[in-house]
Amino acid sequence: MAPKKKQEPSAPSTMKELKDTLWDAANKLRGSLSSNQYKDVILGLVFLKYVSDAYDERRADIRAGLVDEGWDDEQIVQVIDDPEEYQGYGVFLVPSAARWEFLAYNAKGRSATEDSPAKTIGELLDDAMTVVMEANPALNGTLPRLYNRDNIDQRRLGELIDLFNSARFSRQGEHRARDLMGEVYEYFLGNFARAEGKRGGEFFTPPSVVKVIVEVLEPSSGRVYDPCCGSGGMFVQTEKFIFEHDGDPKDVAVYGQEALEETWRMAKMNLAIHGISNSGLGARWGDTFARDQHADVQMDYVMANPPFNIKHWTRNADDPRWIYGVPPANNANYAWIQHILYKLAPGGSAGVVMANGSMSSNSNGEGDIRARIVEADMVSCMLALPTQLFRSTGIPVCIWFFAKDKASGQRGAVDRRGEVLFIDARELGYMVDRAERALADADIAKIAATYHSWRGTGSAGAKHSIYEDIPGFCKSATNSEIKAADYALTPGRYVGAPEVEDDGEPIDEKVHRLTTELLAAFDESARLEKTVRDQLGRVR
Repeated sequence: MAPKKKQEPSAPSTMKELKDTLWDAANKLRGSLSSNQYKDVILGLVFLKYVSDAYDERRADIRAGLVDEGWDDEQIVQVIDDPEEYQGYGVFLVPSAARWEFLAYNAKGRSATEDSPAKTIGELLDDAMTVVMEANPALNGTLPRLYNRDNIDQRRLGELIDLFNSARFSRQGEHRARDLMGEVYEYFLGNFARAEGKRGGEFFTPPSVVKVIVEVLEPSSGRVYDPCCGSGGMFVQTEKFIFEHDGDPKDVAVYGQEALEETWRMAKMNLAIHGISNSGLGARWGDTFARDQHADVQMDYVMANPPFNIKHWTRNADDPRWIYGVPPANNANYAWIQHILYKLAPGGSAGVVMANGSMSSNSNGEGDIRARIVEADMVSCMLALPTQLFRSTGIPVCIWFFAKDKASGQRGAVDRRGEVLFIDARELGYMVDRAERALADADIAKIAATYHSWRGTGSAGAKHSIYEDIPGFCKSATNSEIKAADYALTPGRYVGAPEVEDDGEPIDEKVHRLTTELLAAFDESARLEKTVRDQLGRVR
């Protein structure tokens, strides 16, 4: 049933207003749903609101253009629904039953008519998700259909629709609607990850960590792969990197796999709203160890944040991926590392977030596997990260960077065969709040510039074109040095302590001064102790 009264579109929201409005909406429904369910409900609605607004915006542009050319309404009606006019501009097709104006009008449900029975807002939303997926094959199996379940309060859901109605995902100056939606979606993913604690780490990698990997690897063309892609953050940051460097996102093809259905759907939506083809995520979710959905494809870049220290995983001792040794049954860390190395094309490179224990563990043959990887000259850089970057875990983490070819060439002018760069970034970053740390842009730039100067890439710039070891921060070590350290790859072992600046005070004078200050402090402490004892004596 068509709306009886056309609503006036609300003014485009600022980014802060969008985030505040939508997070308020999430909190409004939180009381009656589990964290998993309200995440699905909210993200699905955000996506539907976005595609509807983008569709309406494009429709208005088409009409305005045709009016300027002198077309009348009858002529415009004949072409305004042409799918090519939308899909060719990166806009999803939105049938009338899924447009936000229709849903907002029926936020309290739709009454029965001669042609159709009464429907709750939940039923209308489920129908909307269905018709959007049918109209856009790229979204098949992606959108949630759970709005009419018994445990979803239809009154609150209607109120939620009303609240969403005040947020319009429209262009903000030079910003595309897609960019706005992408930022809102990422903001929501981060908030949901914080709310879900440890489980949130399954679908969300802190943006500053993702950015470090992307800035070091610089994926500008070729195949980009994430074997445990979560909500797709690595791919989104890759697109941002390409855009910021005036590249063409179409030069990159993304491939990913995700074991959890719910997370796989989040990734499909996340890529879709960023205008990234999600066909490389496969037709369904699946365990990478049990069945690699991209078994015949070699990758130019691999970026991953696998779940740490998995004790129960699909292990086959005869798997051809275990080139450097069969990973232990009680820890999948070296299974992830070897799977990633197996996927790399000649000249390919990778960045993988791992628990710190992976750098030095010798249990269950892990030390032997690590030694073989080092001797094969696969490791290009080891990066120790600060604590508290991951709200979902207190485990200290690092990033392993791999390169199939470290000789001078397209990936760097300096021949680094037989060497590994160690960077200790544990002192970098700032506290976002009492529980979470993040890397500032300057920190990320420092790490990336150090790596690129070491490799001699054009990215390093004139200022960082000549690499030098910096005590306490970075060190280029040879494979023979690493062998002498029993193949431990902990950066702190190699970079040493930072140099202490000489303050110019002679050592004898400094010892005398500090001794005098310490004795004076002892005297003051004794005086205060006596004063306190005297006061306590009077109380008695």
